[in-house]
Amino acid sequence: MQNFINQRILPPVMKFVSTKPISALKNGMLYVMPFTIVGSIFLLLANLPVPAWSNWMASTGMVPYWNVAYNASFAIMALFAVIGIAFSYVHDEGYEGLPAGMIAATCFLMVMRPSNGVTIGEKVVATPAQMAQTTFIDRDWLGGKGMIAAILIGLIVGIVYSWFLKKNITIKLPDQVPPNVASSFTALIPATVLITGFMLIYLFFDKVTHSTMTEWIYKAIQTPLQGLTDSFGGMLAIAFLVPFLWFFGVHGATIVGGIMGPLLQANALDNQKILDSGKALTVANGGHIVTQQLMDQFMTVTGSGMTIGLVVFMVFFAKSEQWKTLGRLSLVPGVFNINEPILFAAPVVMNPILGVPFFLAPMTSAILTWVAMRLGWIPLFGGTLVPWTTPPIISGFLVGGIKIAIWQALMLVLTFFIYLPFARKQDQILSAQEHGENTEEIINEAEAK
Repeated sequence: MQNFINQRILPPVMKFVSTKPISALKNGMLYVMPFTIVGSIFLLLANLPVPAWSNWMASTGMVPYWNVAYNASFAIMALFAVIGIAFSYVHDEGYEGLPAGMIAATCFLMVMRPSNGVTIGEKVVATPAQMAQTTFIDRDWLGGKGMIAAILIGLIVGIVYSWFLKKNITIKLPDQVPPNVASSFTALIPATVLITGFMLIYLFFDKVTHSTMTEWIYKAIQTPLQGLTDSFGGMLAIAFLVPFLWFFGVHGATIVGGIMGPLLQANALDNQKILDSGKALTVANGGHIVTQQLMDQFMTVTGSGMTIGLVVFMVFFAKSEQWKTLGRLSLVPGVFNINEPILFAAPVVMNPILGVPFFLAPMTSAILTWVAMRLGWIPLFGGTLVPWTTPPIISGFLVGGIKIAIWQALMLVLTFFIYLPFARKQDQILSAQEHGENTEEIINEAEAK
């Protein structure tokens, strides 16, 4: 089994996740994270799922101010993403990445135009065409709706900019010129080519499709991808891939989150727009079930594989001294969603016995949560995100209210029973080893079952 995994499975997986575009996407999206978390804090202040709080906030008149902070951070995450992705690609190539990030932001803003008119009541104050002529920027395209365009533009700018530098097609100044001045001239030729190229792209889409590149990408690529991630199969794929990669020692949450995160966050922002419009957040009204919160709170909560059930077994029921000690050491980190000690010391990585519940726990939690949301037992998620270290139950309450918190608690209890038979068998093996007994019969019995 190990030979098959090492020779047939791991090489293509590692080759894919190590490619330059995927690495730039993963690293670039990390720059977005602080703004999504800070923006979520202000969104939470304005929309904490407690009626008394909401009424009090409305009476203070502070909600519009919280929304200003949200709109200037989380709501424009695509703008941060395009900068971060271009920067990361060029930086990984060994060059100064900030100029590339600034060029990418310029190109990203250039290929969009307003898609919604400004109205006061029923009176149209300005049409999209009029706003475009006055350099009005439609914030809709700076958030979730522009994520795929941001990713593509960020990668294109990073690749092209790096090519110019590799070929030395730049303006070179004497060594006496300060480095910051010299670097700005280094970016001049690639910036001219890229900005001109994206201006021609804008011209093409405007004349041929009567829309923009950003709108076309959203309709032709992003909408189907968001629909795919929001499907039952897409959800299962996410729930499976995280533990699948971790089973081989690869950080599954980082890789899957880096690739799928933009779409999941776009789904969450779409849900928030439904709430902001005054409509009920339901599937019938276009709400998404599979969002970043579903992954964070019901697939990777307490760590990838939802290993808190295993930790509880170790602390209270294990007979092996090794597991008792490891469980006590891992309990507090597990509460804060850190489970690397368990994954490598239990171990879960490359362990066929514990690998089974490691896959089953997040997939079961995701399936049951999907069904509960589909049936309306618990609400869909809005745009509120919480830091990944927020303890369970608290995180469930903050992102969805008391019903989500209770449901999250039920899923965590369920993980204990999913891990129980497998953890008991692994504990028997370790305990027998500690007492110098022959473990062959126990292992054969486990394999037979």
